[in-house]
Amino acid sequence: MTRVALLDRLKELQQMPKFQNRDIRTISACMTIEALAKHVEVCEQAAGQPSREA
Repeated sequence: MTRVALLDRLKELQQMPKFQNRDIRTISACMTIEALAKHVEVCEQAAGQPSREA
């Protein structure tokens, strides 16, 4: 999965009620693509969404 696709997924997650008062996107600027994929996966699990394969 591309970095842009992962960032789009993170943007969608940021709008969910669970993350509205937390910044889960800024850290992505200094993450490798592998770390970003894991971050998105963890955030999806925390939001109760099924993880999409990277």
